[in-house]
Amino acid sequence: MNRLLRTAILGSLILPLAACGGGRERPQTDIAASKVTTIGVNSYLWRASLDTLSFMPLLQTDSNGGVIVTDWYVNPNVPTERMKVTVTILDQDLRADAIRVAALREVNRGGAWVSAPVQAATVQKLEDIILTRARDLRRAAIAD
Repeated sequence: MNRLLRTAILGSLILPLAACGGGRERPQTDIAASKVTTIGVNSYLWRASLDTLSFMPLLQTDSNGGVIVTDWYVNPNVPTERMKVTVTILDQDLRADAIRVAALREVNRGGAWVSAPVQAATVQKLEDIILTRARDLRRAAIAD
């Protein structure tokens, strides 16, 4: 009786497992897909943003919300000017409209930092650099 009971319990545990697998292989995933969501945002855009801004001190990073905020950066060649950048990743897909860059610029006048305009071309250039780097990262993942 004890042996029959054990066999019945073991059979009831194994039968559902056998029905699930059916000997089929799991579908292959595309590691270089344009939509990578393990961190909440597109991982290629995230990595490319961090790479692009690596020369600036980071103040805040949120991979789930897709926000990177730098601290003020003073270029050693232009010590009277400083920049602060915020990158926001807006989508989980690798697309041109999935990233937004905002920049603040200040100039030193008489020992005080004063707000100054940022050229639109500067922000556009940063977005282009990030997108190019993200596409390169995706191509490299496909090649591997």
